[in-house]
Amino acid sequence: MFELEFMQNAYLASTAVAFLCGIIGVFVVARRLSFLSHTLSEIGFSGAAFGLWLGWPPLTSMLLFTFTSSLLVNRIGLDEEKRDAATSSISALFMGMGVLFLSLSNKNASYATGILFGTIVGISWTNVVQILIISLIVLILTLAIYRPLKFDSFDPVGARISKNKNGLINVLFIIMMALSVSIASQIVGALLIFILLTLPAYTAQFYARSVFGAVVISISLALIGSWAGLYLAYETNWPVTFFIATIETVFYLASLAVNSLRKKGPKVPSAQLHH
Repeated sequence: MFELEFMQNAYLASTAVAFLCGIIGVFVVARRLSFLSHTLSEIGFSGAAFGLWLGWPPLTSMLLFTFTSSLLVNRIGLDEEKRDAATSSISALFMGMGVLFLSLSNKNASYATGILFGTIVGISWTNVVQILIISLIVLILTLAIYRPLKFDSFDPVGARISKNKNGLINVLFIIMMALSVSIASQIVGALLIFILLTLPAYTAQFYARSVFGAVVISISLALIGSWAGLYLAYETNWPVTFFIATIETVFYLASLAVNSLRKKGPKVPSAQLHH
């Protein structure tokens, strides 16, 4: 299996994406931005379709759309009362635009399928390099703002009281999330981005007692799902996204069941994780 170049590329890309989503996902969940991440994924779909129409590489146009829109969406992320309604309308708009661009590009259904559900086994070395570079940039940014981001995400009341509520942190994180969505879409597609960006992080909340612990567990679950999904897809020739979605969902549902059986009460909310 590993003698095949496309599988080597697939494992390298999925490893980088799993690390990135495992880390960013913990903060996405803590900041209650799961729905917003889904909106960004649909904006990315529209961007990829736009790129196909103009003959651009889909990842390049996807990054352009998500990066630009993240600056505009930032205000929505800060206004919790209007967030759901606004993101729903934006999501519908960009999905419609994506369908329009695909129609104008005269591409067949396989292109739409690739954008919506990912094409990891067909990823090129150029795409792998792009994914590695973007992942490294986002990870460096995360390390640079880790302490204020952690405080702002897991103790928003304390941050507000101490006047440490930093607008710049919000802007940077939305941009980081947009970049993460764009490259993760290469693995699981635009419609299923929440699989890697949120499910491992949600599952980690059942076991972690610190932010660092949640990050480690989230990364581990994302890696297991990605690696096992690729292996099973290679052996069965079934879509890799199906296996990743199934594995991550089973992890989450199993954690729910175990937590219920043990009767330990509600899971520890992410906001109460020790710093």
